Amino acid sequence: MGVRREGREAAVQFLYQTDINHDSDISDLPEFYALRGLSPSARRFCDGLIRGVLQHLIPIDEIIGSSTQNYELARISSVDRNILRMAIYEMLHCPEIPPVVSINEAIEIAKKYSTEESGRFVNGILDKIRLSLKRPARTAQE
Repeated sequence: MGVRREGREAAVQFLYQTDINHDSDISDLPEFYALRGLSPSARRFCDGLIRGVLQHLIPIDEIIGSSTQNYELARISSVDRNILRMAIYEMLHCPEIPPVVSINEAIEIAKKYSTEESGRFVNGILDKIRLSLKRPARTAQE
């Protein structure tokens, strides 16, 4: 598994943990990393994702809400919700990562950690968001 995939999967796991256990927060990261056993490179990538998502959580959740017709944020499974949060953060705040890469990674993580239907659900929402971006879909932004 690649460093970034490993970091993304760990980020989703930590975000899921904080979403389910409201007593959990960023101060739990050292213990999480110790249990997860990430490489230093994957840890750095993961840390940036986690901190970025948590810093921008409210606007990211608003984007999810406006992109999911007739679906309240709370109705989306916690796994799928946190996969979406991570991918949207990447698409909006990581110009070095092409949006299609973020979408493809999110789909694969959804298939692995959620359901087969989750892959299609995540793809539909993220593709809708991608269309509203003011940047190239297949290349890094300069």
